[in-house]
Amino acid sequence: MPGLVFACVAPHGFPIIPALSEDAEGALATRAAMDELGRRCAAAQPDVIVVATPHGTRVEGAICLAAVARAAGTLRWQGRQIEMNVPVDGPLTDAIAGAARERDVPIALASFAGNRRYQSIIPLDWAVITPLWFLGHGRDMVGYGDVLMIPSEDIGPPVVIAAPSRALPRGAMVAFGVAVAEAAARDGRRIAFVASCDWGHTHKESGPYGYHPAAAEADALVVRALEQNDPGRLIDMDEAQAQNAAIDGLWQTLMLAGALEHTPMRGEVLSYEAPSYYGMIVAAFAPAAEAI
Repeated sequence: MPGLVFACVAPHGFPIIPALSEDAEGALATRAAMDELGRRCAAAQPDVIVVATPHGTRVEGAICLAAVARAAGTLRWQGRQIEMNVPVDGPLTDAIAGAARERDVPIALASFAGNRRYQSIIPLDWAVITPLWFLGHGRDMVGYGDVLMIPSEDIGPPVVIAAPSRALPRGAMVAFGVAVAEAAARDGRRIAFVASCDWGHTHKESGPYGYHPAAAEADALVVRALEQNDPGRLIDMDEAQAQNAAIDGLWQTLMLAGALEHTPMRGEVLSYEAPSYYGMIVAAFAPAAEAI
């Protein structure tokens, strides 16, 4: 025991990180909700955080897991910069890969540089850095001139990093989420799962993807599914709606749905807003007996 003890849907619009933007580019409600998410995650005391990201190292036709010792990355925004370097948990990564393959989910294990895992590192993308900043890896930062660095000693739990290929059927995402929860239960440590998601990217004509009414429609559909504790029904989201809204959260949220099939949890939507061209949702999940 205990397995999965916390889960969430978290955005990755990185201006919400205070070190990068004082006003969060208008997303102050999201920032406040992420602070609350951090408090809830800390209360759950996870030993490992599994992050599903749409922007990490991807392999066509597979779910890619980082088979490395560490992951490191940099975010720059309007003259400010933060850096993060986190340990990657090898045993849980391998256990998830094994459990997923047992369910016929295609898995790729990616590494870079040294051929031995302890020599290997992988780039850390903004969809991992942003939630991790609020979930234990971004506090007590040390300043070096205009750069804010995470101290060299690890200040948060090790991570597992998963990146889905959208070429896979949606059901593979659900099966992978079940595998994550199965592996967590077998592992016995306290595991958190983070679905790193932004939603409709076509809220404003001035944005890089233009405007489409599907953005608001898709976001509302997702908020309702999360409020009703039923993210699994998003598997039936219309493909044209998903494409027109330009969402990037569906696949990671279906992974969450699979994890919840194995380990039932109760969820709470902490915030939703779209102050820019994309929508952001913050939702926290705790084991049913602990949910508030």
